[in-house]
Formats: sequence, structure tokens, C-alpha cells
Amino acid sequence: MTQNHVAGMETSAISVLKRAVELDHGGRVQESLVCYQEGIQLLMDVLKATVNDESKRGHYREKIKGYMDRAEQIKVHVNQMKEDGKYHEQIRIEEDATGYSYQVLFKPYMSSLLTEVWVQDPYIRHTHQLYNFLRFCEMLLTPSCKVKKIHLLTSQDEANSSQQSSALGELKESLSAQGVTLDLQYSSTIHDREIRFDNGWIIKIGRGLDYFKRPKGRFSVGYCDYDLRQCHETSIDIFHTKHTKTL
Repeated sequence: MTQNHVAGMETSAISVLKRAVELDHGGRVQESLVCYQEGIQLLMDVLKATVNDESKRGHYREKIKGYMDRAEQIKVHVNQMKEDGKYHEQIRIEEDATGYSYQVLFKPYMSSLLTEVWVQDPYIRHTHQLYNFLRFCEMLLTPSCKVKKIHLLTSQDEANSSQQSSALGELKESLSAQGVTLDLQYSSTIHDREIRFDNGWIIKIGRGLDYFKRPKGRFSVGYCDYDLRQCHETSIDIFHTKHTKTL
């Protein structure tokens, strides 16, 4: 392994662990735990690659121990809150903020235990909202997840129901080819927005999945990469329950 590669891993580890500390101080404990775990693994890889400098190896061991101790404290704290049914975390997205793609937002709550997802959102109707839901479904098709069923409860677009039903029908067929079932239901009375994972996590976004601003054009930065797309102001409340209920 080249020195440049090791230096690159160290830079990545510092960046991830810095983010972990920021999230930790901001009270976003589950997100910080994921970052601590990723950063620790990167530092361990750096330690393994540093074979000729015992001083540096000692420095890395000390850093790893400190971060592991903090990660364990957070893990115990989160598990206790889950056990007591008292877990609640709030994330505030400011107007025009970037860096809040679905991958970033939902990753801390996804795991190999996740097999079924319920989405309640009245506004999966217009073209951009349908694309949002497609992006959300794509995010669930990661190797670390075992999602086999996605439920969507939304309202029907009375003005253009054919486009909505056609798009969701195509998505249903496409997901089926990936081994995932999409269960579609419509309601004319729903208002609340909620995403529920069968591993116990409940994510309530004030604006639902539609919290991104429209890009300035199809060839503008942020059109494809949602991390670079500006957001509307909204709040996200995260809860955990040991008893998963269907919507």
C-alpha cells in the first residue's frame, strides 16, 4: 500500500470522525454513532498499514480507543432509550441547506435487519414527487439492506391520475424484477407524513419526501445528485418503537 493511499485513508478518517463529533455535540446520537463506527474502521485500516513507525501506531491506538469508548457510551445510551421507548431526535433542515440526500438522511436507521418499509405521504403525485419516491426506493436497494416489501399510502391525483398510476405501475414492475414487492394504496383523507421501518425506526418529515427545491434546470448542479440540491426548511422527528405497526 502506497504512502499516498495511507495518507488518503487518514484524511478520510479525520473527516468522518470530525463529523461524528459535530453530530455528537449536536445531539444527533444515532447519526454520530454511524460516523464513529466508520471513522474507527478507517483509522484501524491506517494503523494496519503503518508498520514502520511505532510512534504513529501508538498515536492511532490511543485515538481509536478514545473514539471506541465514546461510541460504546452512545450505543448503550441509544439502546437504553429504545428499551424505555423514549428515543426522540429532531433534525432541522434550514432553508437552502444542502447535503440532505435520502442516503444521508436515512442511512443511520438502515441495517441488514430492515426488510419492510411503510411510506405514508399524500403527495406522491406530480412528476418530481414520483421521482423522489423512485430515488427513495433506489436507496433501499443497497447490499446492506434486505428490503423485500415497500408499502405506499398516498392520495390520488384527480387531475392527472393516469400519469400517477402509470408511473407507480412501472415502478412496481421494476421493483418486482429486483425481488421487492410494492404495495400501493390510496386515500383521500390522509394528511400526515410518516416513514416506518420494521427495525423499529419511525421518521416523520414535515414536508414528507418532497423537501427538495426545484433545480434551476436539467443541467444544473443538484439535478442528479440530491446532496447538492437545495432544500426547503423543514423538521424531521425520529422515534423508535419495539413494536412495528403497519400504517
